Amino acid sequence: MSSSARTAAMPVTVTHPTVTTTVGSPTVIGSPRALTQPLGLLRLLQLVSTCMAFSLVASAGAWRGHMGNWSMFTWCFCFAVTLVILLVELGGFQARFPFFWRNFTITIACYAALLCLSASIIYPITYVQFLSHGPSRDQAIAATAFSGIACLAYATEVAWTRARPGEITGYMASEPGLLKVLETFVACLIFVFISSPYLYHNWLALEWCVAVYALCFVLAALTILLNLGHCTNMLPIPFHGFLLGLALLSVLLYATALVLWPLYQFNENYGVQSWRARDVSCRDRNPYLVCIWDRRLAVTILTAVNLLAYVGDLVYSAHLVFVKV
Repeated sequence: MSSSARTAAMPVTVTHPTVTTTVGSPTVIGSPRALTQPLGLLRLLQLVSTCMAFSLVASAGAWRGHMGNWSMFTWCFCFAVTLVILLVELGGFQARFPFFWRNFTITIACYAALLCLSASIIYPITYVQFLSHGPSRDQAIAATAFSGIACLAYATEVAWTRARPGEITGYMASEPGLLKVLETFVACLIFVFISSPYLYHNWLALEWCVAVYALCFVLAALTILLNLGHCTNMLPIPFHGFLLGLALLSVLLYATALVLWPLYQFNENYGVQSWRARDVSCRDRNPYLVCIWDRRLAVTILTAVNLLAYVGDLVYSAHLVFVKV
């Protein structure tokens, strides 16, 4: 058979350049019609909700202090990245984007859902309840409601675009990938609460805990970046083996932190107050500060949450390595 005949016999797939498949249905890109698709409408809701949240708070001037700054950063960041995603899809620039687009968008949606959830909880508890009744308080309450709407919208996007059983897709759209996002996000929250060195600098065991948080965060963030940049082939070992080793190491490290942190933070033998009522910093109801005892408790809870996340990650990674599907 001649080379021309063999070439003619080869199957050819033609893909229209302005149509991609997302959430099981065609989504028009590079056109304003992208905004009329279900995912486009959902992202418009995200954009409007986060815009309303930070606009209401900014107009009322109700965002002073660490917690207010965190909430304002959350809404502005989510608004900005959602706007970038919409502009890229309207212009049809996904192919020119340095990351695999589906991996990138679901990663951002997952981070945004967690950020808006944290703002929807932290802002009213640590700030809104201390505002006097009036227009500023009403605007702050409305901003909290819009933050909750944005959280639901981002969570819905994650549910829509995550990998289904048996589907071949990017790592970040799978359960282990989403767990990596949760692990890094919880670690960032821990860093916020331990931002004051006096919480840990007196004891080597507490400094070990901080090192654990930092090391596991860096490794998890590196895993996410390797996946987004299609660089997993740079690893000297198979990627699934790397994930298993990383998950096992993180579980062991976080287990030590979960034992040491509360032991040294709530035991009076180490010069700390074991009860909140005895902590002088908690007697001043300052809306701009989180007292020392509350910080210690928050880190303990977040450490337990991240340990559970890493255990789930370990189970998934072990399944990928040892179980033949």
